[in-house]
Amino acid sequence: MKLLIKITAFVVLLNIIAELQVITFAYNAKPVKSDAIIILGCAVYGKNPSPFFKERLNEAIRLYKAGYGKYIIVSGGKGPGEDISEAEAGKEYLLKNGITDNTILKDDRSYSTLQNLKYSQKIMDEKSLKTAIIVSNKFHLKRASIIAKEAGINASYSGVFVKRYFYEEVYGFLREASALLYMYLRTLANI
Repeated sequence: MKLLIKITAFVVLLNIIAELQVITFAYNAKPVKSDAIIILGCAVYGKNPSPFFKERLNEAIRLYKAGYGKYIIVSGGKGPGEDISEAEAGKEYLLKNGITDNTILKDDRSYSTLQNLKYSQKIMDEKSLKTAIIVSNKFHLKRASIIAKEAGINASYSGVFVKRYFYEEVYGFLREASALLYMYLRTLANI
């Protein structure tokens, strides 16, 4: 019984540490002027960006207009219930909001954050782009930073918090600690 209590306490402690990393990274991340702004894919409803995706797109527009990047890379394939790829929906949204076509680069093959960033890195290599700002929800930034390093992207980060979906955002922060722990364990297992 004592062993079970110790194991439970250890797992709880690991989750608290991971949660603190997620929160600390989310609220300390600052974008740095870069060659590109990468918007990580998110759900599309039919042909329209979901509220979370729309906020990511709006953040990229804000950063671009403030001179933080020369290109915007939208990423994400076509998932179930989506009429077009996330990248295409993102591109259409950016065009409607004043971003010129020659500024927008698209990865419409990816189905995970790892693929988003690997395919975005290939686009960056093709265009000789060296640095990027990665845009996602705040709760996702810590894990995205680890994946970006794996993909070889020199990045800074900018996150969004969609206030009208407060409970979903809080849930994202809580869920992300477990995802981060899983990622650490996977990395340890491959050593």
